[in-house]
Parts: sequence; structure tokens; C-alpha cells
Amino acid sequence: MPAIFLAHGNPMNALTINPYTQAWAAIGQLLPRPKAILAISAHWYIPETAVTANDFPPTIHDFGGFSQALFDVQYPAPGSQELAYRLQQLLLPIKVGLDENWGLDHGTWSLLCHVFPEANVPVVQLSLDKTKPPQFHYDLGSRLQPLRDEGVLILGSGNIVHNLAAYNWGKPAVQAYDWAQRFEENIKNLITQGQDHALIDYASLGADALLSVPTPEHYLPLLHILGLRDKSDEISFPVQGMEGGSISMLSVAVGI
Repeated sequence: MPAIFLAHGNPMNALTINPYTQAWAAIGQLLPRPKAILAISAHWYIPETAVTANDFPPTIHDFGGFSQALFDVQYPAPGSQELAYRLQQLLLPIKVGLDENWGLDHGTWSLLCHVFPEANVPVVQLSLDKTKPPQFHYDLGSRLQPLRDEGVLILGSGNIVHNLAAYNWGKPAVQAYDWAQRFEENIKNLITQGQDHALIDYASLGADALLSVPTPEHYLPLLHILGLRDKSDEISFPVQGMEGGSISMLSVAVGI
């Protein structure tokens, strides 16, 4: 099974038909049907490693200031306790908590409502442990590799460049900042070259990195996906673009 990092961007993408959402839908048509989906979203950033373990994970509207239509969106995919227990086993000796309260946040459902609009594939979310360094997240991704052979699609959701302080809310199609463009292109080149050590140590990439990744949670899901790749896997970038000048929509596919 391939693995993929998708940039989710503005939550309103869930309701919008645009080049990004059309590309997500096309990816859904291209992918083999998974047994289940393991989603690693920037928006479940907590001080522990946990996995959703509910049979019917709720649709979480973890934002404010958007239209009621967005709050009305539901993504009623089933959960998978089988996959949750498998993750506990696979990640030992890391303690993985079973969480029956969290569900699918907008980093997951705003993408999947386009990729798998029928919501008929079981979905489990894995948290990002905010107490751990980038190397931990990359290594955890590597340990998820057996799931690919078990028919599980692993989806990372975030943004390689994510600076909301610089985001132009009034003009989402505005020209990207120079620093955002440079950092995105640098990361893209490092991925193509297989320079994973530099990608893990992204904070050493200079001032562009400080502006592009002011906080780590939107970048870390990329490291999980990069940790999953095998030497034989092809890398592609099926979605590209920049929202609001400071949000990268670059997506990274492993094995597609």
C-alpha cells in the first residue's frame, strides 16, 4: 500500500472544489482500496502517543470563525479497534494509549471527504507526542512499515510551510513569500535526494525554516511518511501550490 502526506490547508477546502480538492479526489481514484486508514494529523498534538479506539469516531470541528456549513459537515467513517490494538503491539515498547474520546479532526476529515467521500473505509488516528523530538516521529514512522503490507493506508496530514501569522486571509491566491518558496523547494529537493537526516533536523536549515515551521506540529506528519519509505519506493508530489502566501499545499506520495 502506498503512503501519503497531504497538505490540508484551510478547513474550507472540505467544502470547496478547487485544484487541491480535485487532486485529492483523483488520488482517491488512483489508490488501491485500503483495508483501513491510519491518519496522523497535525491537530492531535498531545503529550503522549495515543490512538483512537472507538467504533464510530466523531467528526471533530476543531476550529472557529468559519461558516455554519463547515460545522455541519460529518464524516461518519467507522473506526477499527483491530488496528488500534495492532498499533499497540507494533510500537512496543512505546506505550500507546487507547483513546475513546477523540475522533477525526479536520486535518483528517477535510481531506478524506474528497479522497474517500463515501466514508466507508475504517479510520484510526494516531497522535503526535509533543514531548518528543523530530527523530522520534521519523523512527515511529519507520516502525509502521508492516502496516503497508497489511493493506493499511497511512496518511500524514499537515503543511510543510505553515505560518498563520503571515497568512493573507483576504487573498488566499496571493504570491507566496520568498522564504516560503525557498523552504518548500529546499524540502522538496532533500526528499528527492533522500537526505532524511537534513529533513529530520529541519531547524538547522536556516532562517527560512524558522519562518516556515514556527511550530512543529504541521511538519512532523511528513517525517512519519518519510520514515515509511522503502529504497524501492518512488516519490512523487501529486499536489503543489501555496495558500495565503505562507501555507504550502505540497503533498508527498510514497510508492505512487
